Amino acid sequence: MKNLKLSFFLLYAFIAVSIAVSSINCAGSYEANISDQPIWGPTGYDRADFYFIPDIDCYYSVSEHEYIYKEGSGWSHGATLPSRYGSYDPYNSYKVVVNEKTPYQNHDVHQAKYAAYKSVKNQPVIRDSKDPKYFVIKDHPEHDNWVKGQKH
Repeated sequence: MKNLKLSFFLLYAFIAVSIAVSSINCAGSYEANISDQPIWGPTGYDRADFYFIPDIDCYYSVSEHEYIYKEGSGWSHGATLPSRYGSYDPYNSYKVVVNEKTPYQNHDVHQAKYAAYKSVKNQPVIRDSKDPKYFVIKDHPEHDNWVKGQKH
């Protein structure tokens, strides 16, 4: 009887420790990356891996600072968009945050799911935000004042 109780105790302890370790690992994988986000990115996100941009049917990689766009039957990566996207204005288009490893592999899903955001022009962008958490971004208009405040 004692061995059975001890076995159950050890089993429950093992499960509890496993859940705790798993929770720590999951929490650690969600690091904020506000300072990597471009000032034309949408407000409200502490973490953004990619933006899907319905207006031009492309992606932007926040960590790589590059666009991912269709080129023939494949996907190309570039710091800038090809000239065919010349009229695109990142400050005046809707961006959907997509936190997936390779979102363009699910392009058909994103295209269908976010089609309603095509031509939406009123999404608040980081550049215009007065939230101090965005001042860490070097291109934010308040960045220099924020840096001065950090030195005190």
